[in-house]
Amino acid sequence: MNNTVLITTSGVGERLGDLTKYTNKALVRIGTKPAISHIIESYPTGTRFVVTLGYFGEQVRDFLSLAYPKLNIKYVNVNPFVGPGSSLGQSMLQAKSVLQRPFIYHASDTLVSDPIPTPKRNWIGVYRGSDTSHYASWTMQEGTLRFHEKGAIGADFIHIGLVGVHDFKKFWKTLGQLIDENPDNDSLNDAKVLARIIESGESVEIIEFPSWRDIGNVVALRQALGKKDPEVLYKPEEAIFLFDTFVIKFFANAEVAAHRAERAKLLKGFVPRLEGLRGNFYRYTYVQGEAYPDVVNTRDFKKYLSWAQKDFWGKPLREVDDKKFKEVCRAFYEDKTKARVEKFFAQSGLHDTVHVINGESVPTLEKMLAQVDFKELSKGLQSRFHGDFVLDNVIRTKDGYCLVDWRQDFGGLLTVGDRYYDLAKLNHNLTVNHEIINRNLFTVDAKGKNILCTIMRPSSLVECREVFRSFLDKNKYDASKVDILTAIIWLNMAPLHHHPFNLFLYYFGKLHLWRALQAKK
Repeated sequence: MNNTVLITTSGVGERLGDLTKYTNKALVRIGTKPAISHIIESYPTGTRFVVTLGYFGEQVRDFLSLAYPKLNIKYVNVNPFVGPGSSLGQSMLQAKSVLQRPFIYHASDTLVSDPIPTPKRNWIGVYRGSDTSHYASWTMQEGTLRFHEKGAIGADFIHIGLVGVHDFKKFWKTLGQLIDENPDNDSLNDAKVLARIIESGESVEIIEFPSWRDIGNVVALRQALGKKDPEVLYKPEEAIFLFDTFVIKFFANAEVAAHRAERAKLLKGFVPRLEGLRGNFYRYTYVQGEAYPDVVNTRDFKKYLSWAQKDFWGKPLREVDDKKFKEVCRAFYEDKTKARVEKFFAQSGLHDTVHVINGESVPTLEKMLAQVDFKELSKGLQSRFHGDFVLDNVIRTKDGYCLVDWRQDFGGLLTVGDRYYDLAKLNHNLTVNHEIINRNLFTVDAKGKNILCTIMRPSSLVECREVFRSFLDKNKYDASKVDILTAIIWLNMAPLHHHPFNLFLYYFGKLHLWRALQAKK
């Protein structure tokens, strides 16, 4: 008989903070996949799964239906999943009717790479350790296994939330008795059920899992990832999951996911093939090739720009009349920028003032934005657009180039955007490159009104930027407009990124906006 595995995803996952503000804790990315994928893929083909749903339950269902359409999954809606009357034990009990057979219980924040035994006998998964500040634990006393609440001193084993239940009838009966004794016990869990079963004289085996990783709280998640600051790597409102043959993107705003999926159809032939859309998720084909930042050189970059000019952007398109498009551009460039700047000031506690940045006296941002000719800037060029036209979103394939991570719209327009925005995005990326930021190869030092901000740039990108400037001139693009939009892009990015990169973007954007305005005079 194939294994049956119960995974409880109904809880809120409060210990993960903002990482579960918009999604379920089972969908928090660990490496390239969400936690629940690591769990599912640790079991053999043919395993039957029972998944409890509660907090962002539809997201769990939608993700699993996209990622594992052929998987044998039974869903159980848990109510209530938070507040009085809720507990892990209560959630498990609501799955009783579909678990009338031996089963494995696997907590959604428990990852192991060791072999997981079948439930041919009752067993408890443990980790040999004594730090019980966050965990229930067990000790072996004169051959008898004894249970302890969180924080116990002198524990032999930590309870990891992975158990095999062979005597399922006894398990459900005992769980029911514990709930009857104290219906409001919000700490009732699998360990307490097994502890009561052990007290009754039943035999339960200890199974050690040396590879155990807890991902149920921020500290443990950092340790599991081997990173000091996972918040830098994670955006709570979006995520990308990589599989062998496909990619799944998540957005907290389901409308964004829907628009991205729609634009994948509009960009057919230039982006990966769309394979499906469910709620907050869409799936597309994994494209084989090389990440363009890893292989770009001036010779190939010239070919890439030629491809973009001739094939991708091609001839101008029209989705709206010129007047409407100018209005869209004006709102996108002026209104959004002012809103983002206000957001940055609110987040950082900084105020708009005169600065000396890298030795140059730079006026207030309010004064500079007043000097920007937004009317002229909004005379955009309607065409096919990507929206985040950076090297990191390009895959060089054997047949040419494929674009990924396209923007969902341009000011509400799906078919067209301003080609100058794509040009400015590329210009930005030739200076502020993702790999450089990930390696912290930038500095921002503020001493009062005196600011020093620098960034390292690989020689290959410096040379490619020279090629890009020649491309702008050759194709009669307005380089001044590109420079102003690039500075505006950096200012817009500032409130969306981590400290101190947010400060770098603000000061760097402010400096380059000033330089662009001066050059235009």
